[in-house]
Amino acid sequence: MTAPSNTGTDSVRTSYKVRASELVGRNWLNTGGKQLALEDLRGKILILDFWTFCCINCLHVLDELRPIEAKYSDVLVTVGVHSPKFEYEADPVALAAAVERYEIEHPVLDDPELVTWQAYAARAWPTLVVVDPEGYIVAHLSGEGHASGLESLIDELIAEHTEKGTLHRGDGPYVAPPAREGDLRFPGKAVALENGNFLVGDSGHHRIVELGNDLSTVVRTFGSGVKGFADGDASNAQFNEPQGLTLLPTDLATQLGYHAVIADTVNHRLRSLNLETGIVGTLVGNGVQRLLDADQARAAADASDDSEEWISELGTDPLGTSLSSPWDALWSDKAQAVIVAMAGTHQIFSFDPQTQAVRVFAGTGLEGLADGAPGESWFAQPSGLAADQDGNIWVADSETSALRCLVLADDGSVASVESVIGAGLFDFGFRDGEASQARLQHPLGVAVLPDRSIAIADTYNGAVRRYDPATRSVSTLARGLNEPADVQLDASVEGEPVLLVVETNNHQLVRLPLPKEALNVDEGAAQTQRPKTKVTAGNHELTVRFSAPKGQKLDDRWGDPTQLKISSSPEELLLAGAGTSTGLQRTLELNPQITEGVLHITARAAACDGEPGGEIPDHAACHLYQQDWGIPVVIDAEGESELVLDLRGMD
Repeated sequence: MTAPSNTGTDSVRTSYKVRASELVGRNWLNTGGKQLALEDLRGKILILDFWTFCCINCLHVLDELRPIEAKYSDVLVTVGVHSPKFEYEADPVALAAAVERYEIEHPVLDDPELVTWQAYAARAWPTLVVVDPEGYIVAHLSGEGHASGLESLIDELIAEHTEKGTLHRGDGPYVAPPAREGDLRFPGKAVALENGNFLVGDSGHHRIVELGNDLSTVVRTFGSGVKGFADGDASNAQFNEPQGLTLLPTDLATQLGYHAVIADTVNHRLRSLNLETGIVGTLVGNGVQRLLDADQARAAADASDDSEEWISELGTDPLGTSLSSPWDALWSDKAQAVIVAMAGTHQIFSFDPQTQAVRVFAGTGLEGLADGAPGESWFAQPSGLAADQDGNIWVADSETSALRCLVLADDGSVASVESVIGAGLFDFGFRDGEASQARLQHPLGVAVLPDRSIAIADTYNGAVRRYDPATRSVSTLARGLNEPADVQLDASVEGEPVLLVVETNNHQLVRLPLPKEALNVDEGAAQTQRPKTKVTAGNHELTVRFSAPKGQKLDDRWGDPTQLKISSSPEELLLAGAGTSTGLQRTLELNPQITEGVLHITARAAACDGEPGGEIPDHAACHLYQQDWGIPVVIDAEGESELVLDLRGMD
């Protein structure tokens, strides 16, 4: 996954022609049952989108491609090549649900063995490859933010191949699947109302639903059910895949004139809802996906890991503030603010509804698993929030399959970030027991139980797990669920409290009893499966290539604006070269006694608007480019002694 970026035509086109490889996988979706071959797409401009449905950056790219697909519908075909990161994502039923859930309107190749991924030398999610009408690769890009450059390139290809007579206009191979019926469609999160009902983010229907206590009766709906953005009354307001939501304290709600705050995820906004009038408003967000500003880009790219330099204040103009895929929201009594899991920038935000102040609560914006002070911590797609009895905030950090805790100081600020479960971006599994060895798989929700333990919606394991802070151990409360995205304690029923689970892929909310005896499961720890690179032991030269897009230059006013952070699993694999330092080249020393492992590499660079050779204007927009790789390696005498990676996928 990578930070947003921009690119121009000159920087995306390859300088030589390479014939595109055949598209090989298990099956095709969105083709009406037809199995496509590359020859079937000859004469069209082809975009191959290598994605995986857990990845927020991949979801951003899907939205970036939609207007391009519409604009060039008679000459362009997009093929999503689904190359799974997590074990669960290799399930064809789960993939079909994801294609439906995200309303993907192009053919999708199911590539569970990463055959096509490997043929096109993809190393990161997302990766885009552009193939011309004659079947040659003309661009290879990593990350998101390439829409402008793609349009320019497509215009060039249209002109070139119209003149050559090799461009074929007409409909592509996409065939729409049947529409799904039902009151809920891929619900995300839920909160309990005082009347015993539940307020649900009905993300697949792009609306908010008040669901009766029987979990089946739709009492009221808020939003037209049509994807879009509009404030107004319950019938005319529009949302775009709303996920999390939280209720404000009664006195504050009366003062402000609204009762609920909604994470309107794909609109990149926080919305308000008055439950008495049904009026929907906008609290934070201008609808533009957030990029780091100049100061933040420089600080994040230039600062060392132990630096205290960190930008937290985002100002008091909430409607002028950009957000990026807010996934959950939580009112915090201790912080006296709405806390937001900002999945798209890998951060935790806060919003004070009284002062209108928007702040970064924790996280640098860099993707990974790092604890410490709020300005040193790294998150990876935080997706679920819950406050415990002491006011501390627990976070389901989905891409690291981790459970994190924001320990709050007396003034409501974050004193420290701590991880209790999780090992890194590419480590997951289904293992109970001692917390440091336990594994989750892409959790999306958390709840605090009366005994101070934490229930976790362990989404890709189809389970509800439990972390006990007293014993620092993990157990399993329930299994056999279909993508549980949220969990909470439900005290609305008589007798003992039960768990309320939002079961996204079964389009329902369900109640589960808290078991007297939790399960102890050990199905092992795992890592993301990608082809292993053969490398020699000893010195190994690593180079990450990066060139600023057209119209930008590296921001070297305060020193080298590039940085590498390198580690390995196991740690003993690297005898030298681990750690964080400036520059995009490093000599690694690989241990001959370790036969295989994973190199974890994070590269980043800051570039600002400005022409090469010229000065960067004081108020220039700056951009942080980041890419994370987990590269499996095996020690082999015939292996490679150098590794070259592309921060922006340049060829």
